[in-house]
Amino acid sequence: MVSDEALSPDDAGARRDGGPAKKAGALGRGSVSKLEKVVIRFAGDSGDGMQLTGDRFTHEAAAFGNDLATQPNFPAEIRAPQGTLPGVSSFQIQIADYDILTAGDQPDVLVAMNPAALKANLEELPRGATVIVNTDEFTRRNFTKVGYADDPLADDTLSDFVVHRVPMTSLTLAATEPTGVGKKDGQRAKNMFALGLLSWMYGRPIGGTEQFMREKFAAKPDIAEANILALRAGWNFGETTEAFASTYEVDPATLPAGTYRQITGNTALAYGIVTAGQLAGLQVFLGTYPITPASDILHELSKHKNFGVTTFQAEDEIAGIGAALGASIGGALGVTSTSGPGLALKSETIGLAVMTELPLLVVDVQRGGPSTGLPTKTEQADLLQALYGRNGESPVPVIAPRSPADCFAAAVEAARIALTYRTPVLLLSDGSIANGSEPWAIPQVADLEPIDPGFEPDAPHDDSAEPFQPYARDLETLARPLARPGTRGRTHRIGGLEKADGTGNISYDPANHELMVRLRQAKIDGIAVPDLEVDDGGDPRAELLIIGWGSSYGPIGEACRRARRRGVPVAQAHLRNLNPLPANTGEVLRRYRTVVAPEMNGGQLATLLRARYLVDVRPWTKIAGTAFSAQELVGVIDAALDGSLTELENAKAFAARARATYRTAGGN
Repeated sequence: MVSDEALSPDDAGARRDGGPAKKAGALGRGSVSKLEKVVIRFAGDSGDGMQLTGDRFTHEAAAFGNDLATQPNFPAEIRAPQGTLPGVSSFQIQIADYDILTAGDQPDVLVAMNPAALKANLEELPRGATVIVNTDEFTRRNFTKVGYADDPLADDTLSDFVVHRVPMTSLTLAATEPTGVGKKDGQRAKNMFALGLLSWMYGRPIGGTEQFMREKFAAKPDIAEANILALRAGWNFGETTEAFASTYEVDPATLPAGTYRQITGNTALAYGIVTAGQLAGLQVFLGTYPITPASDILHELSKHKNFGVTTFQAEDEIAGIGAALGASIGGALGVTSTSGPGLALKSETIGLAVMTELPLLVVDVQRGGPSTGLPTKTEQADLLQALYGRNGESPVPVIAPRSPADCFAAAVEAARIALTYRTPVLLLSDGSIANGSEPWAIPQVADLEPIDPGFEPDAPHDDSAEPFQPYARDLETLARPLARPGTRGRTHRIGGLEKADGTGNISYDPANHELMVRLRQAKIDGIAVPDLEVDDGGDPRAELLIIGWGSSYGPIGEACRRARRRGVPVAQAHLRNLNPLPANTGEVLRRYRTVVAPEMNGGQLATLLRARYLVDVRPWTKIAGTAFSAQELVGVIDAALDGSLTELENAKAFAARARATYRTAGGN
């Protein structure tokens, strides 16, 4: 079952018939085409509501029962100049009647709300794709803004595509006129017109979106009604116009039994943190500072005070993690969230948590760098910073979820390790995972294992108790005991100076320092993590292994599927635990003649694996602010098997293109 939203009676009919109040078999004016999958991209100006449009289409698809994956793409500017290429915002969704791993390589359908949206996305369209354009925005002024000399709808620019010209703005204004809203508010509803049209084309119910609009604009019923009328107008346009000869159906996917909801990575992380607090019986304290693309974690956690969650928006990154570590000292589950630039600022306090051996969950939602870099684009370039970006020998566990839904379990696991082993844990998400969404099977509470924080009890009232040893260690985990402030008989010293083994007193003894450094490292090395699993598609002949981490899981998995369908044997392995690595990692790597590690960085995982296991792991890198497509990794698989793949050639090719671009621009 699905839990996104209740279906109205009209929506129940839509599931059978494709639209409100339609009879079975009467879908649309023309034929109905069955599709296994479709990739749709909504694109427009950053003020056109493309993210909301995509989100509502996603909810409709989730309620219908499709498997889905989404990938929003935001401009970096808060409000770029209207109608310009830097201001283009897009939302891509793939829906399918089977389990999928990515939001799709190329859109089968592009909805372009203006010339900038068309130009920004045109190169990614496959031949024969459907393009739906808002002709009201295709004006000479808007052509000039994006460098079109002539109207792209009037020349051969779109000759390879199926083009539908729809005056969305004027049709929306006509539809919203009865509400009495002004022209500006009426025009803003054109995204709902586009949503209605696409919902008609693909048989998606719209009752849930109507209900959403009424709730969203409860204080402004005229605005709500304008959006609903625009939504219906889009549906009715598809129903009545001669331009659209066919509608399309993508059946619900067959997924394992359970209750599902559509979820983004940031929301799943927040839910995992709340759940970890409940499993451990602890208050959760988030000390943080807003930063793209991690801010939604703060927003979501702030809604859950009823589950013992306190959120504190600090004045900067350093204050945020300092407050979180203070909460850990006080016996709460301390959490801080950030992106790469903020992780650099938090490094000293992470080192303090390593020295004091306190549980702390540090969430890094990676983005393009260095420095401020590409705030709204994705990257995987913080791995080495997470592993080594602190002074001294300062080891911490590192975990990376592989998908939006996996963020829930990864957050619970990270909190379990932090509390069990008395250590800060770095959880590496990225922009692609954080903003993307997919169905999530809501777990049963009874299936979740409790987390025992293991706080020290009060000492006996008499003098029989031995003096408290805050740096004595559990023989199995090497974790030190934790005592909340105020626990009778457990007074102890804490701080950033080196600790004496056992007593925790300040110590400058060389032998003690080496002992403590090696004990802290041994504690992390001894964390129990699952073995690395290999998916060879049932074909043990594979001599090529593609290994990845983080959000590369989906593109790698889909690329391997495509290769296997062509009879190409290839194996896939994915690392969720990056420190410590699974105990069998070296054995797995040595099993294959060729190992390739695709990464959205300069080859950080490949460097790590080469150094650790002395295996020739070949990096394949991309640092474009965009995720890998499955098809480009199919090319990597083919090149690796025929011997033509070298990272040197990859780097040379990028360098050559960069030089050519520089020279073409006259060196400017």
